[in-house]
Amino acid sequence: SETLVGLPAGNAGLGILLAALLSACGWNVYTWWRRMPSSSTHALIGGLLGAGGASAFLGTGSNVLADGLFWRQLVLPLLLSPVLAFALSYLAVYAATWAVRFKTPREVNRGTRMVEAVLTGVFSLGHGLQDGQRTMSVVLLALVAAGYLGGEAGVPLWVSLFAAALLSAGSLFGGWRISHTLGSRLVRLGPLRGATAPGVSSAMLFLGAITLHMPLSSTHTMAAAILGAGANQRFATVRWRVVNRVLRTWLATAFATALSGAVLYLALDPVL
Repeated sequence: SETLVGLPAGNAGLGILLAALLSACGWNVYTWWRRMPSSSTHALIGGLLGAGGASAFLGTGSNVLADGLFWRQLVLPLLLSPVLAFALSYLAVYAATWAVRFKTPREVNRGTRMVEAVLTGVFSLGHGLQDGQRTMSVVLLALVAAGYLGGEAGVPLWVSLFAAALLSAGSLFGGWRISHTLGSRLVRLGPLRGATAPGVSSAMLFLGAITLHMPLSSTHTMAAAILGAGANQRFATVRWRVVNRVLRTWLATAFATALSGAVLYLALDPVL
């Protein structure tokens, strides 16, 4: 994150970060209340851009996101990952169907339910790897901007524990609303296709976090993988009205948080 985000030192940097976080949190709570899956990564990026733009407008100076790295490491992965997840999940259904071609429907359903449960747990781990990195990055940025840590300091243990506790609590107490939309409202899936979607999305999250070191939205990859698996059926099961609402939410995320981030920074500037 240090190569991607360059906050001004002192109160200006803390103000940008605070405005971006308030903007992202407010949007995430709103979309959670509407039961619409949205990307916290997009929300945070939008908030940083909006607050950083407001800071530059006021003359405090801000280089919030380096241009080349911003497009290469953030925008392109986040935009292309849903398309890739949809395509891979659509194709993976063919491979899964071919692998169980000699089994009875009862055997397939029993076996794939077990695989689905395991892969869902694996996806949760991938979600933690992706979102945990960003949560710790935000805490580190706040500590560096406040002058408590040097730019090359390592990650303190308490930061990792803090991020893990908050992510676990949020998933435990609030994740069921989004899970219901993804699992029941977008498309109707059988056990075979239900196991394919978390398998594809988990592989993408692990590859992005460990190998490519790119941020991927777990919400976007899972939703796109579910749609890809559901679209690969002979009968229509995708509820396109709900899908359109989800897509509109995704498109509005960065714009809404950028606008609110800018407004929040302008409101905070007199007390910084």
